[in-house]
Amino acid sequence: MRHLGLTLAAAAIAATTLAGCTKTSSPASTEAAATTTSPATMSDADKAKALAALPAPYKTADLANGESKFALCSTCHTLAEGAPNMTGPNLHGVFGRKAGAVAGFSYSDPLKATGWTWDAARIDTWIADPKVAVPGTKMTFAGLKDPKDRTDVIAYLMIGTGFKP
Repeated sequence: MRHLGLTLAAAAIAATTLAGCTKTSSPASTEAAATTTSPATMSDADKAKALAALPAPYKTADLANGESKFALCSTCHTLAEGAPNMTGPNLHGVFGRKAGAVAGFSYSDPLKATGWTWDAARIDTWIADPKVAVPGTKMTFAGLKDPKDRTDVIAYLMIGTGFKP
């Protein structure tokens, strides 16, 4: 009986710990997210217009697939301006930003040392396999191996993070 009690206690502790992996947003960040246009809330006509403004090959991307694949990323990252950092940094304004530059987020030393500025090509390399792109990174994502999926995610990011062509 003692082992059952210890097992139940350990399970409760593990569940509580894991529940903290995805931080909830504060009311202020929820308001910021609600006022930022995301691809998920855009009309089909607005999506088509936004895609057409992107550089090749992103202008022919599949935003629905990009959104679907980004769901893997959204457990750790937010997109809306003013939204909180979670396990990973907020990605709003990522294009043109120096790697390791979001205030209040603790990056790995190897990523900070890259000197990278995020652009589509760098993000493509990064999301293909972060551990290969920057050995020693804290990012645990296994990567998107399919180049089409990466193109779709990057287009989704461009539209959802304030990218200016």
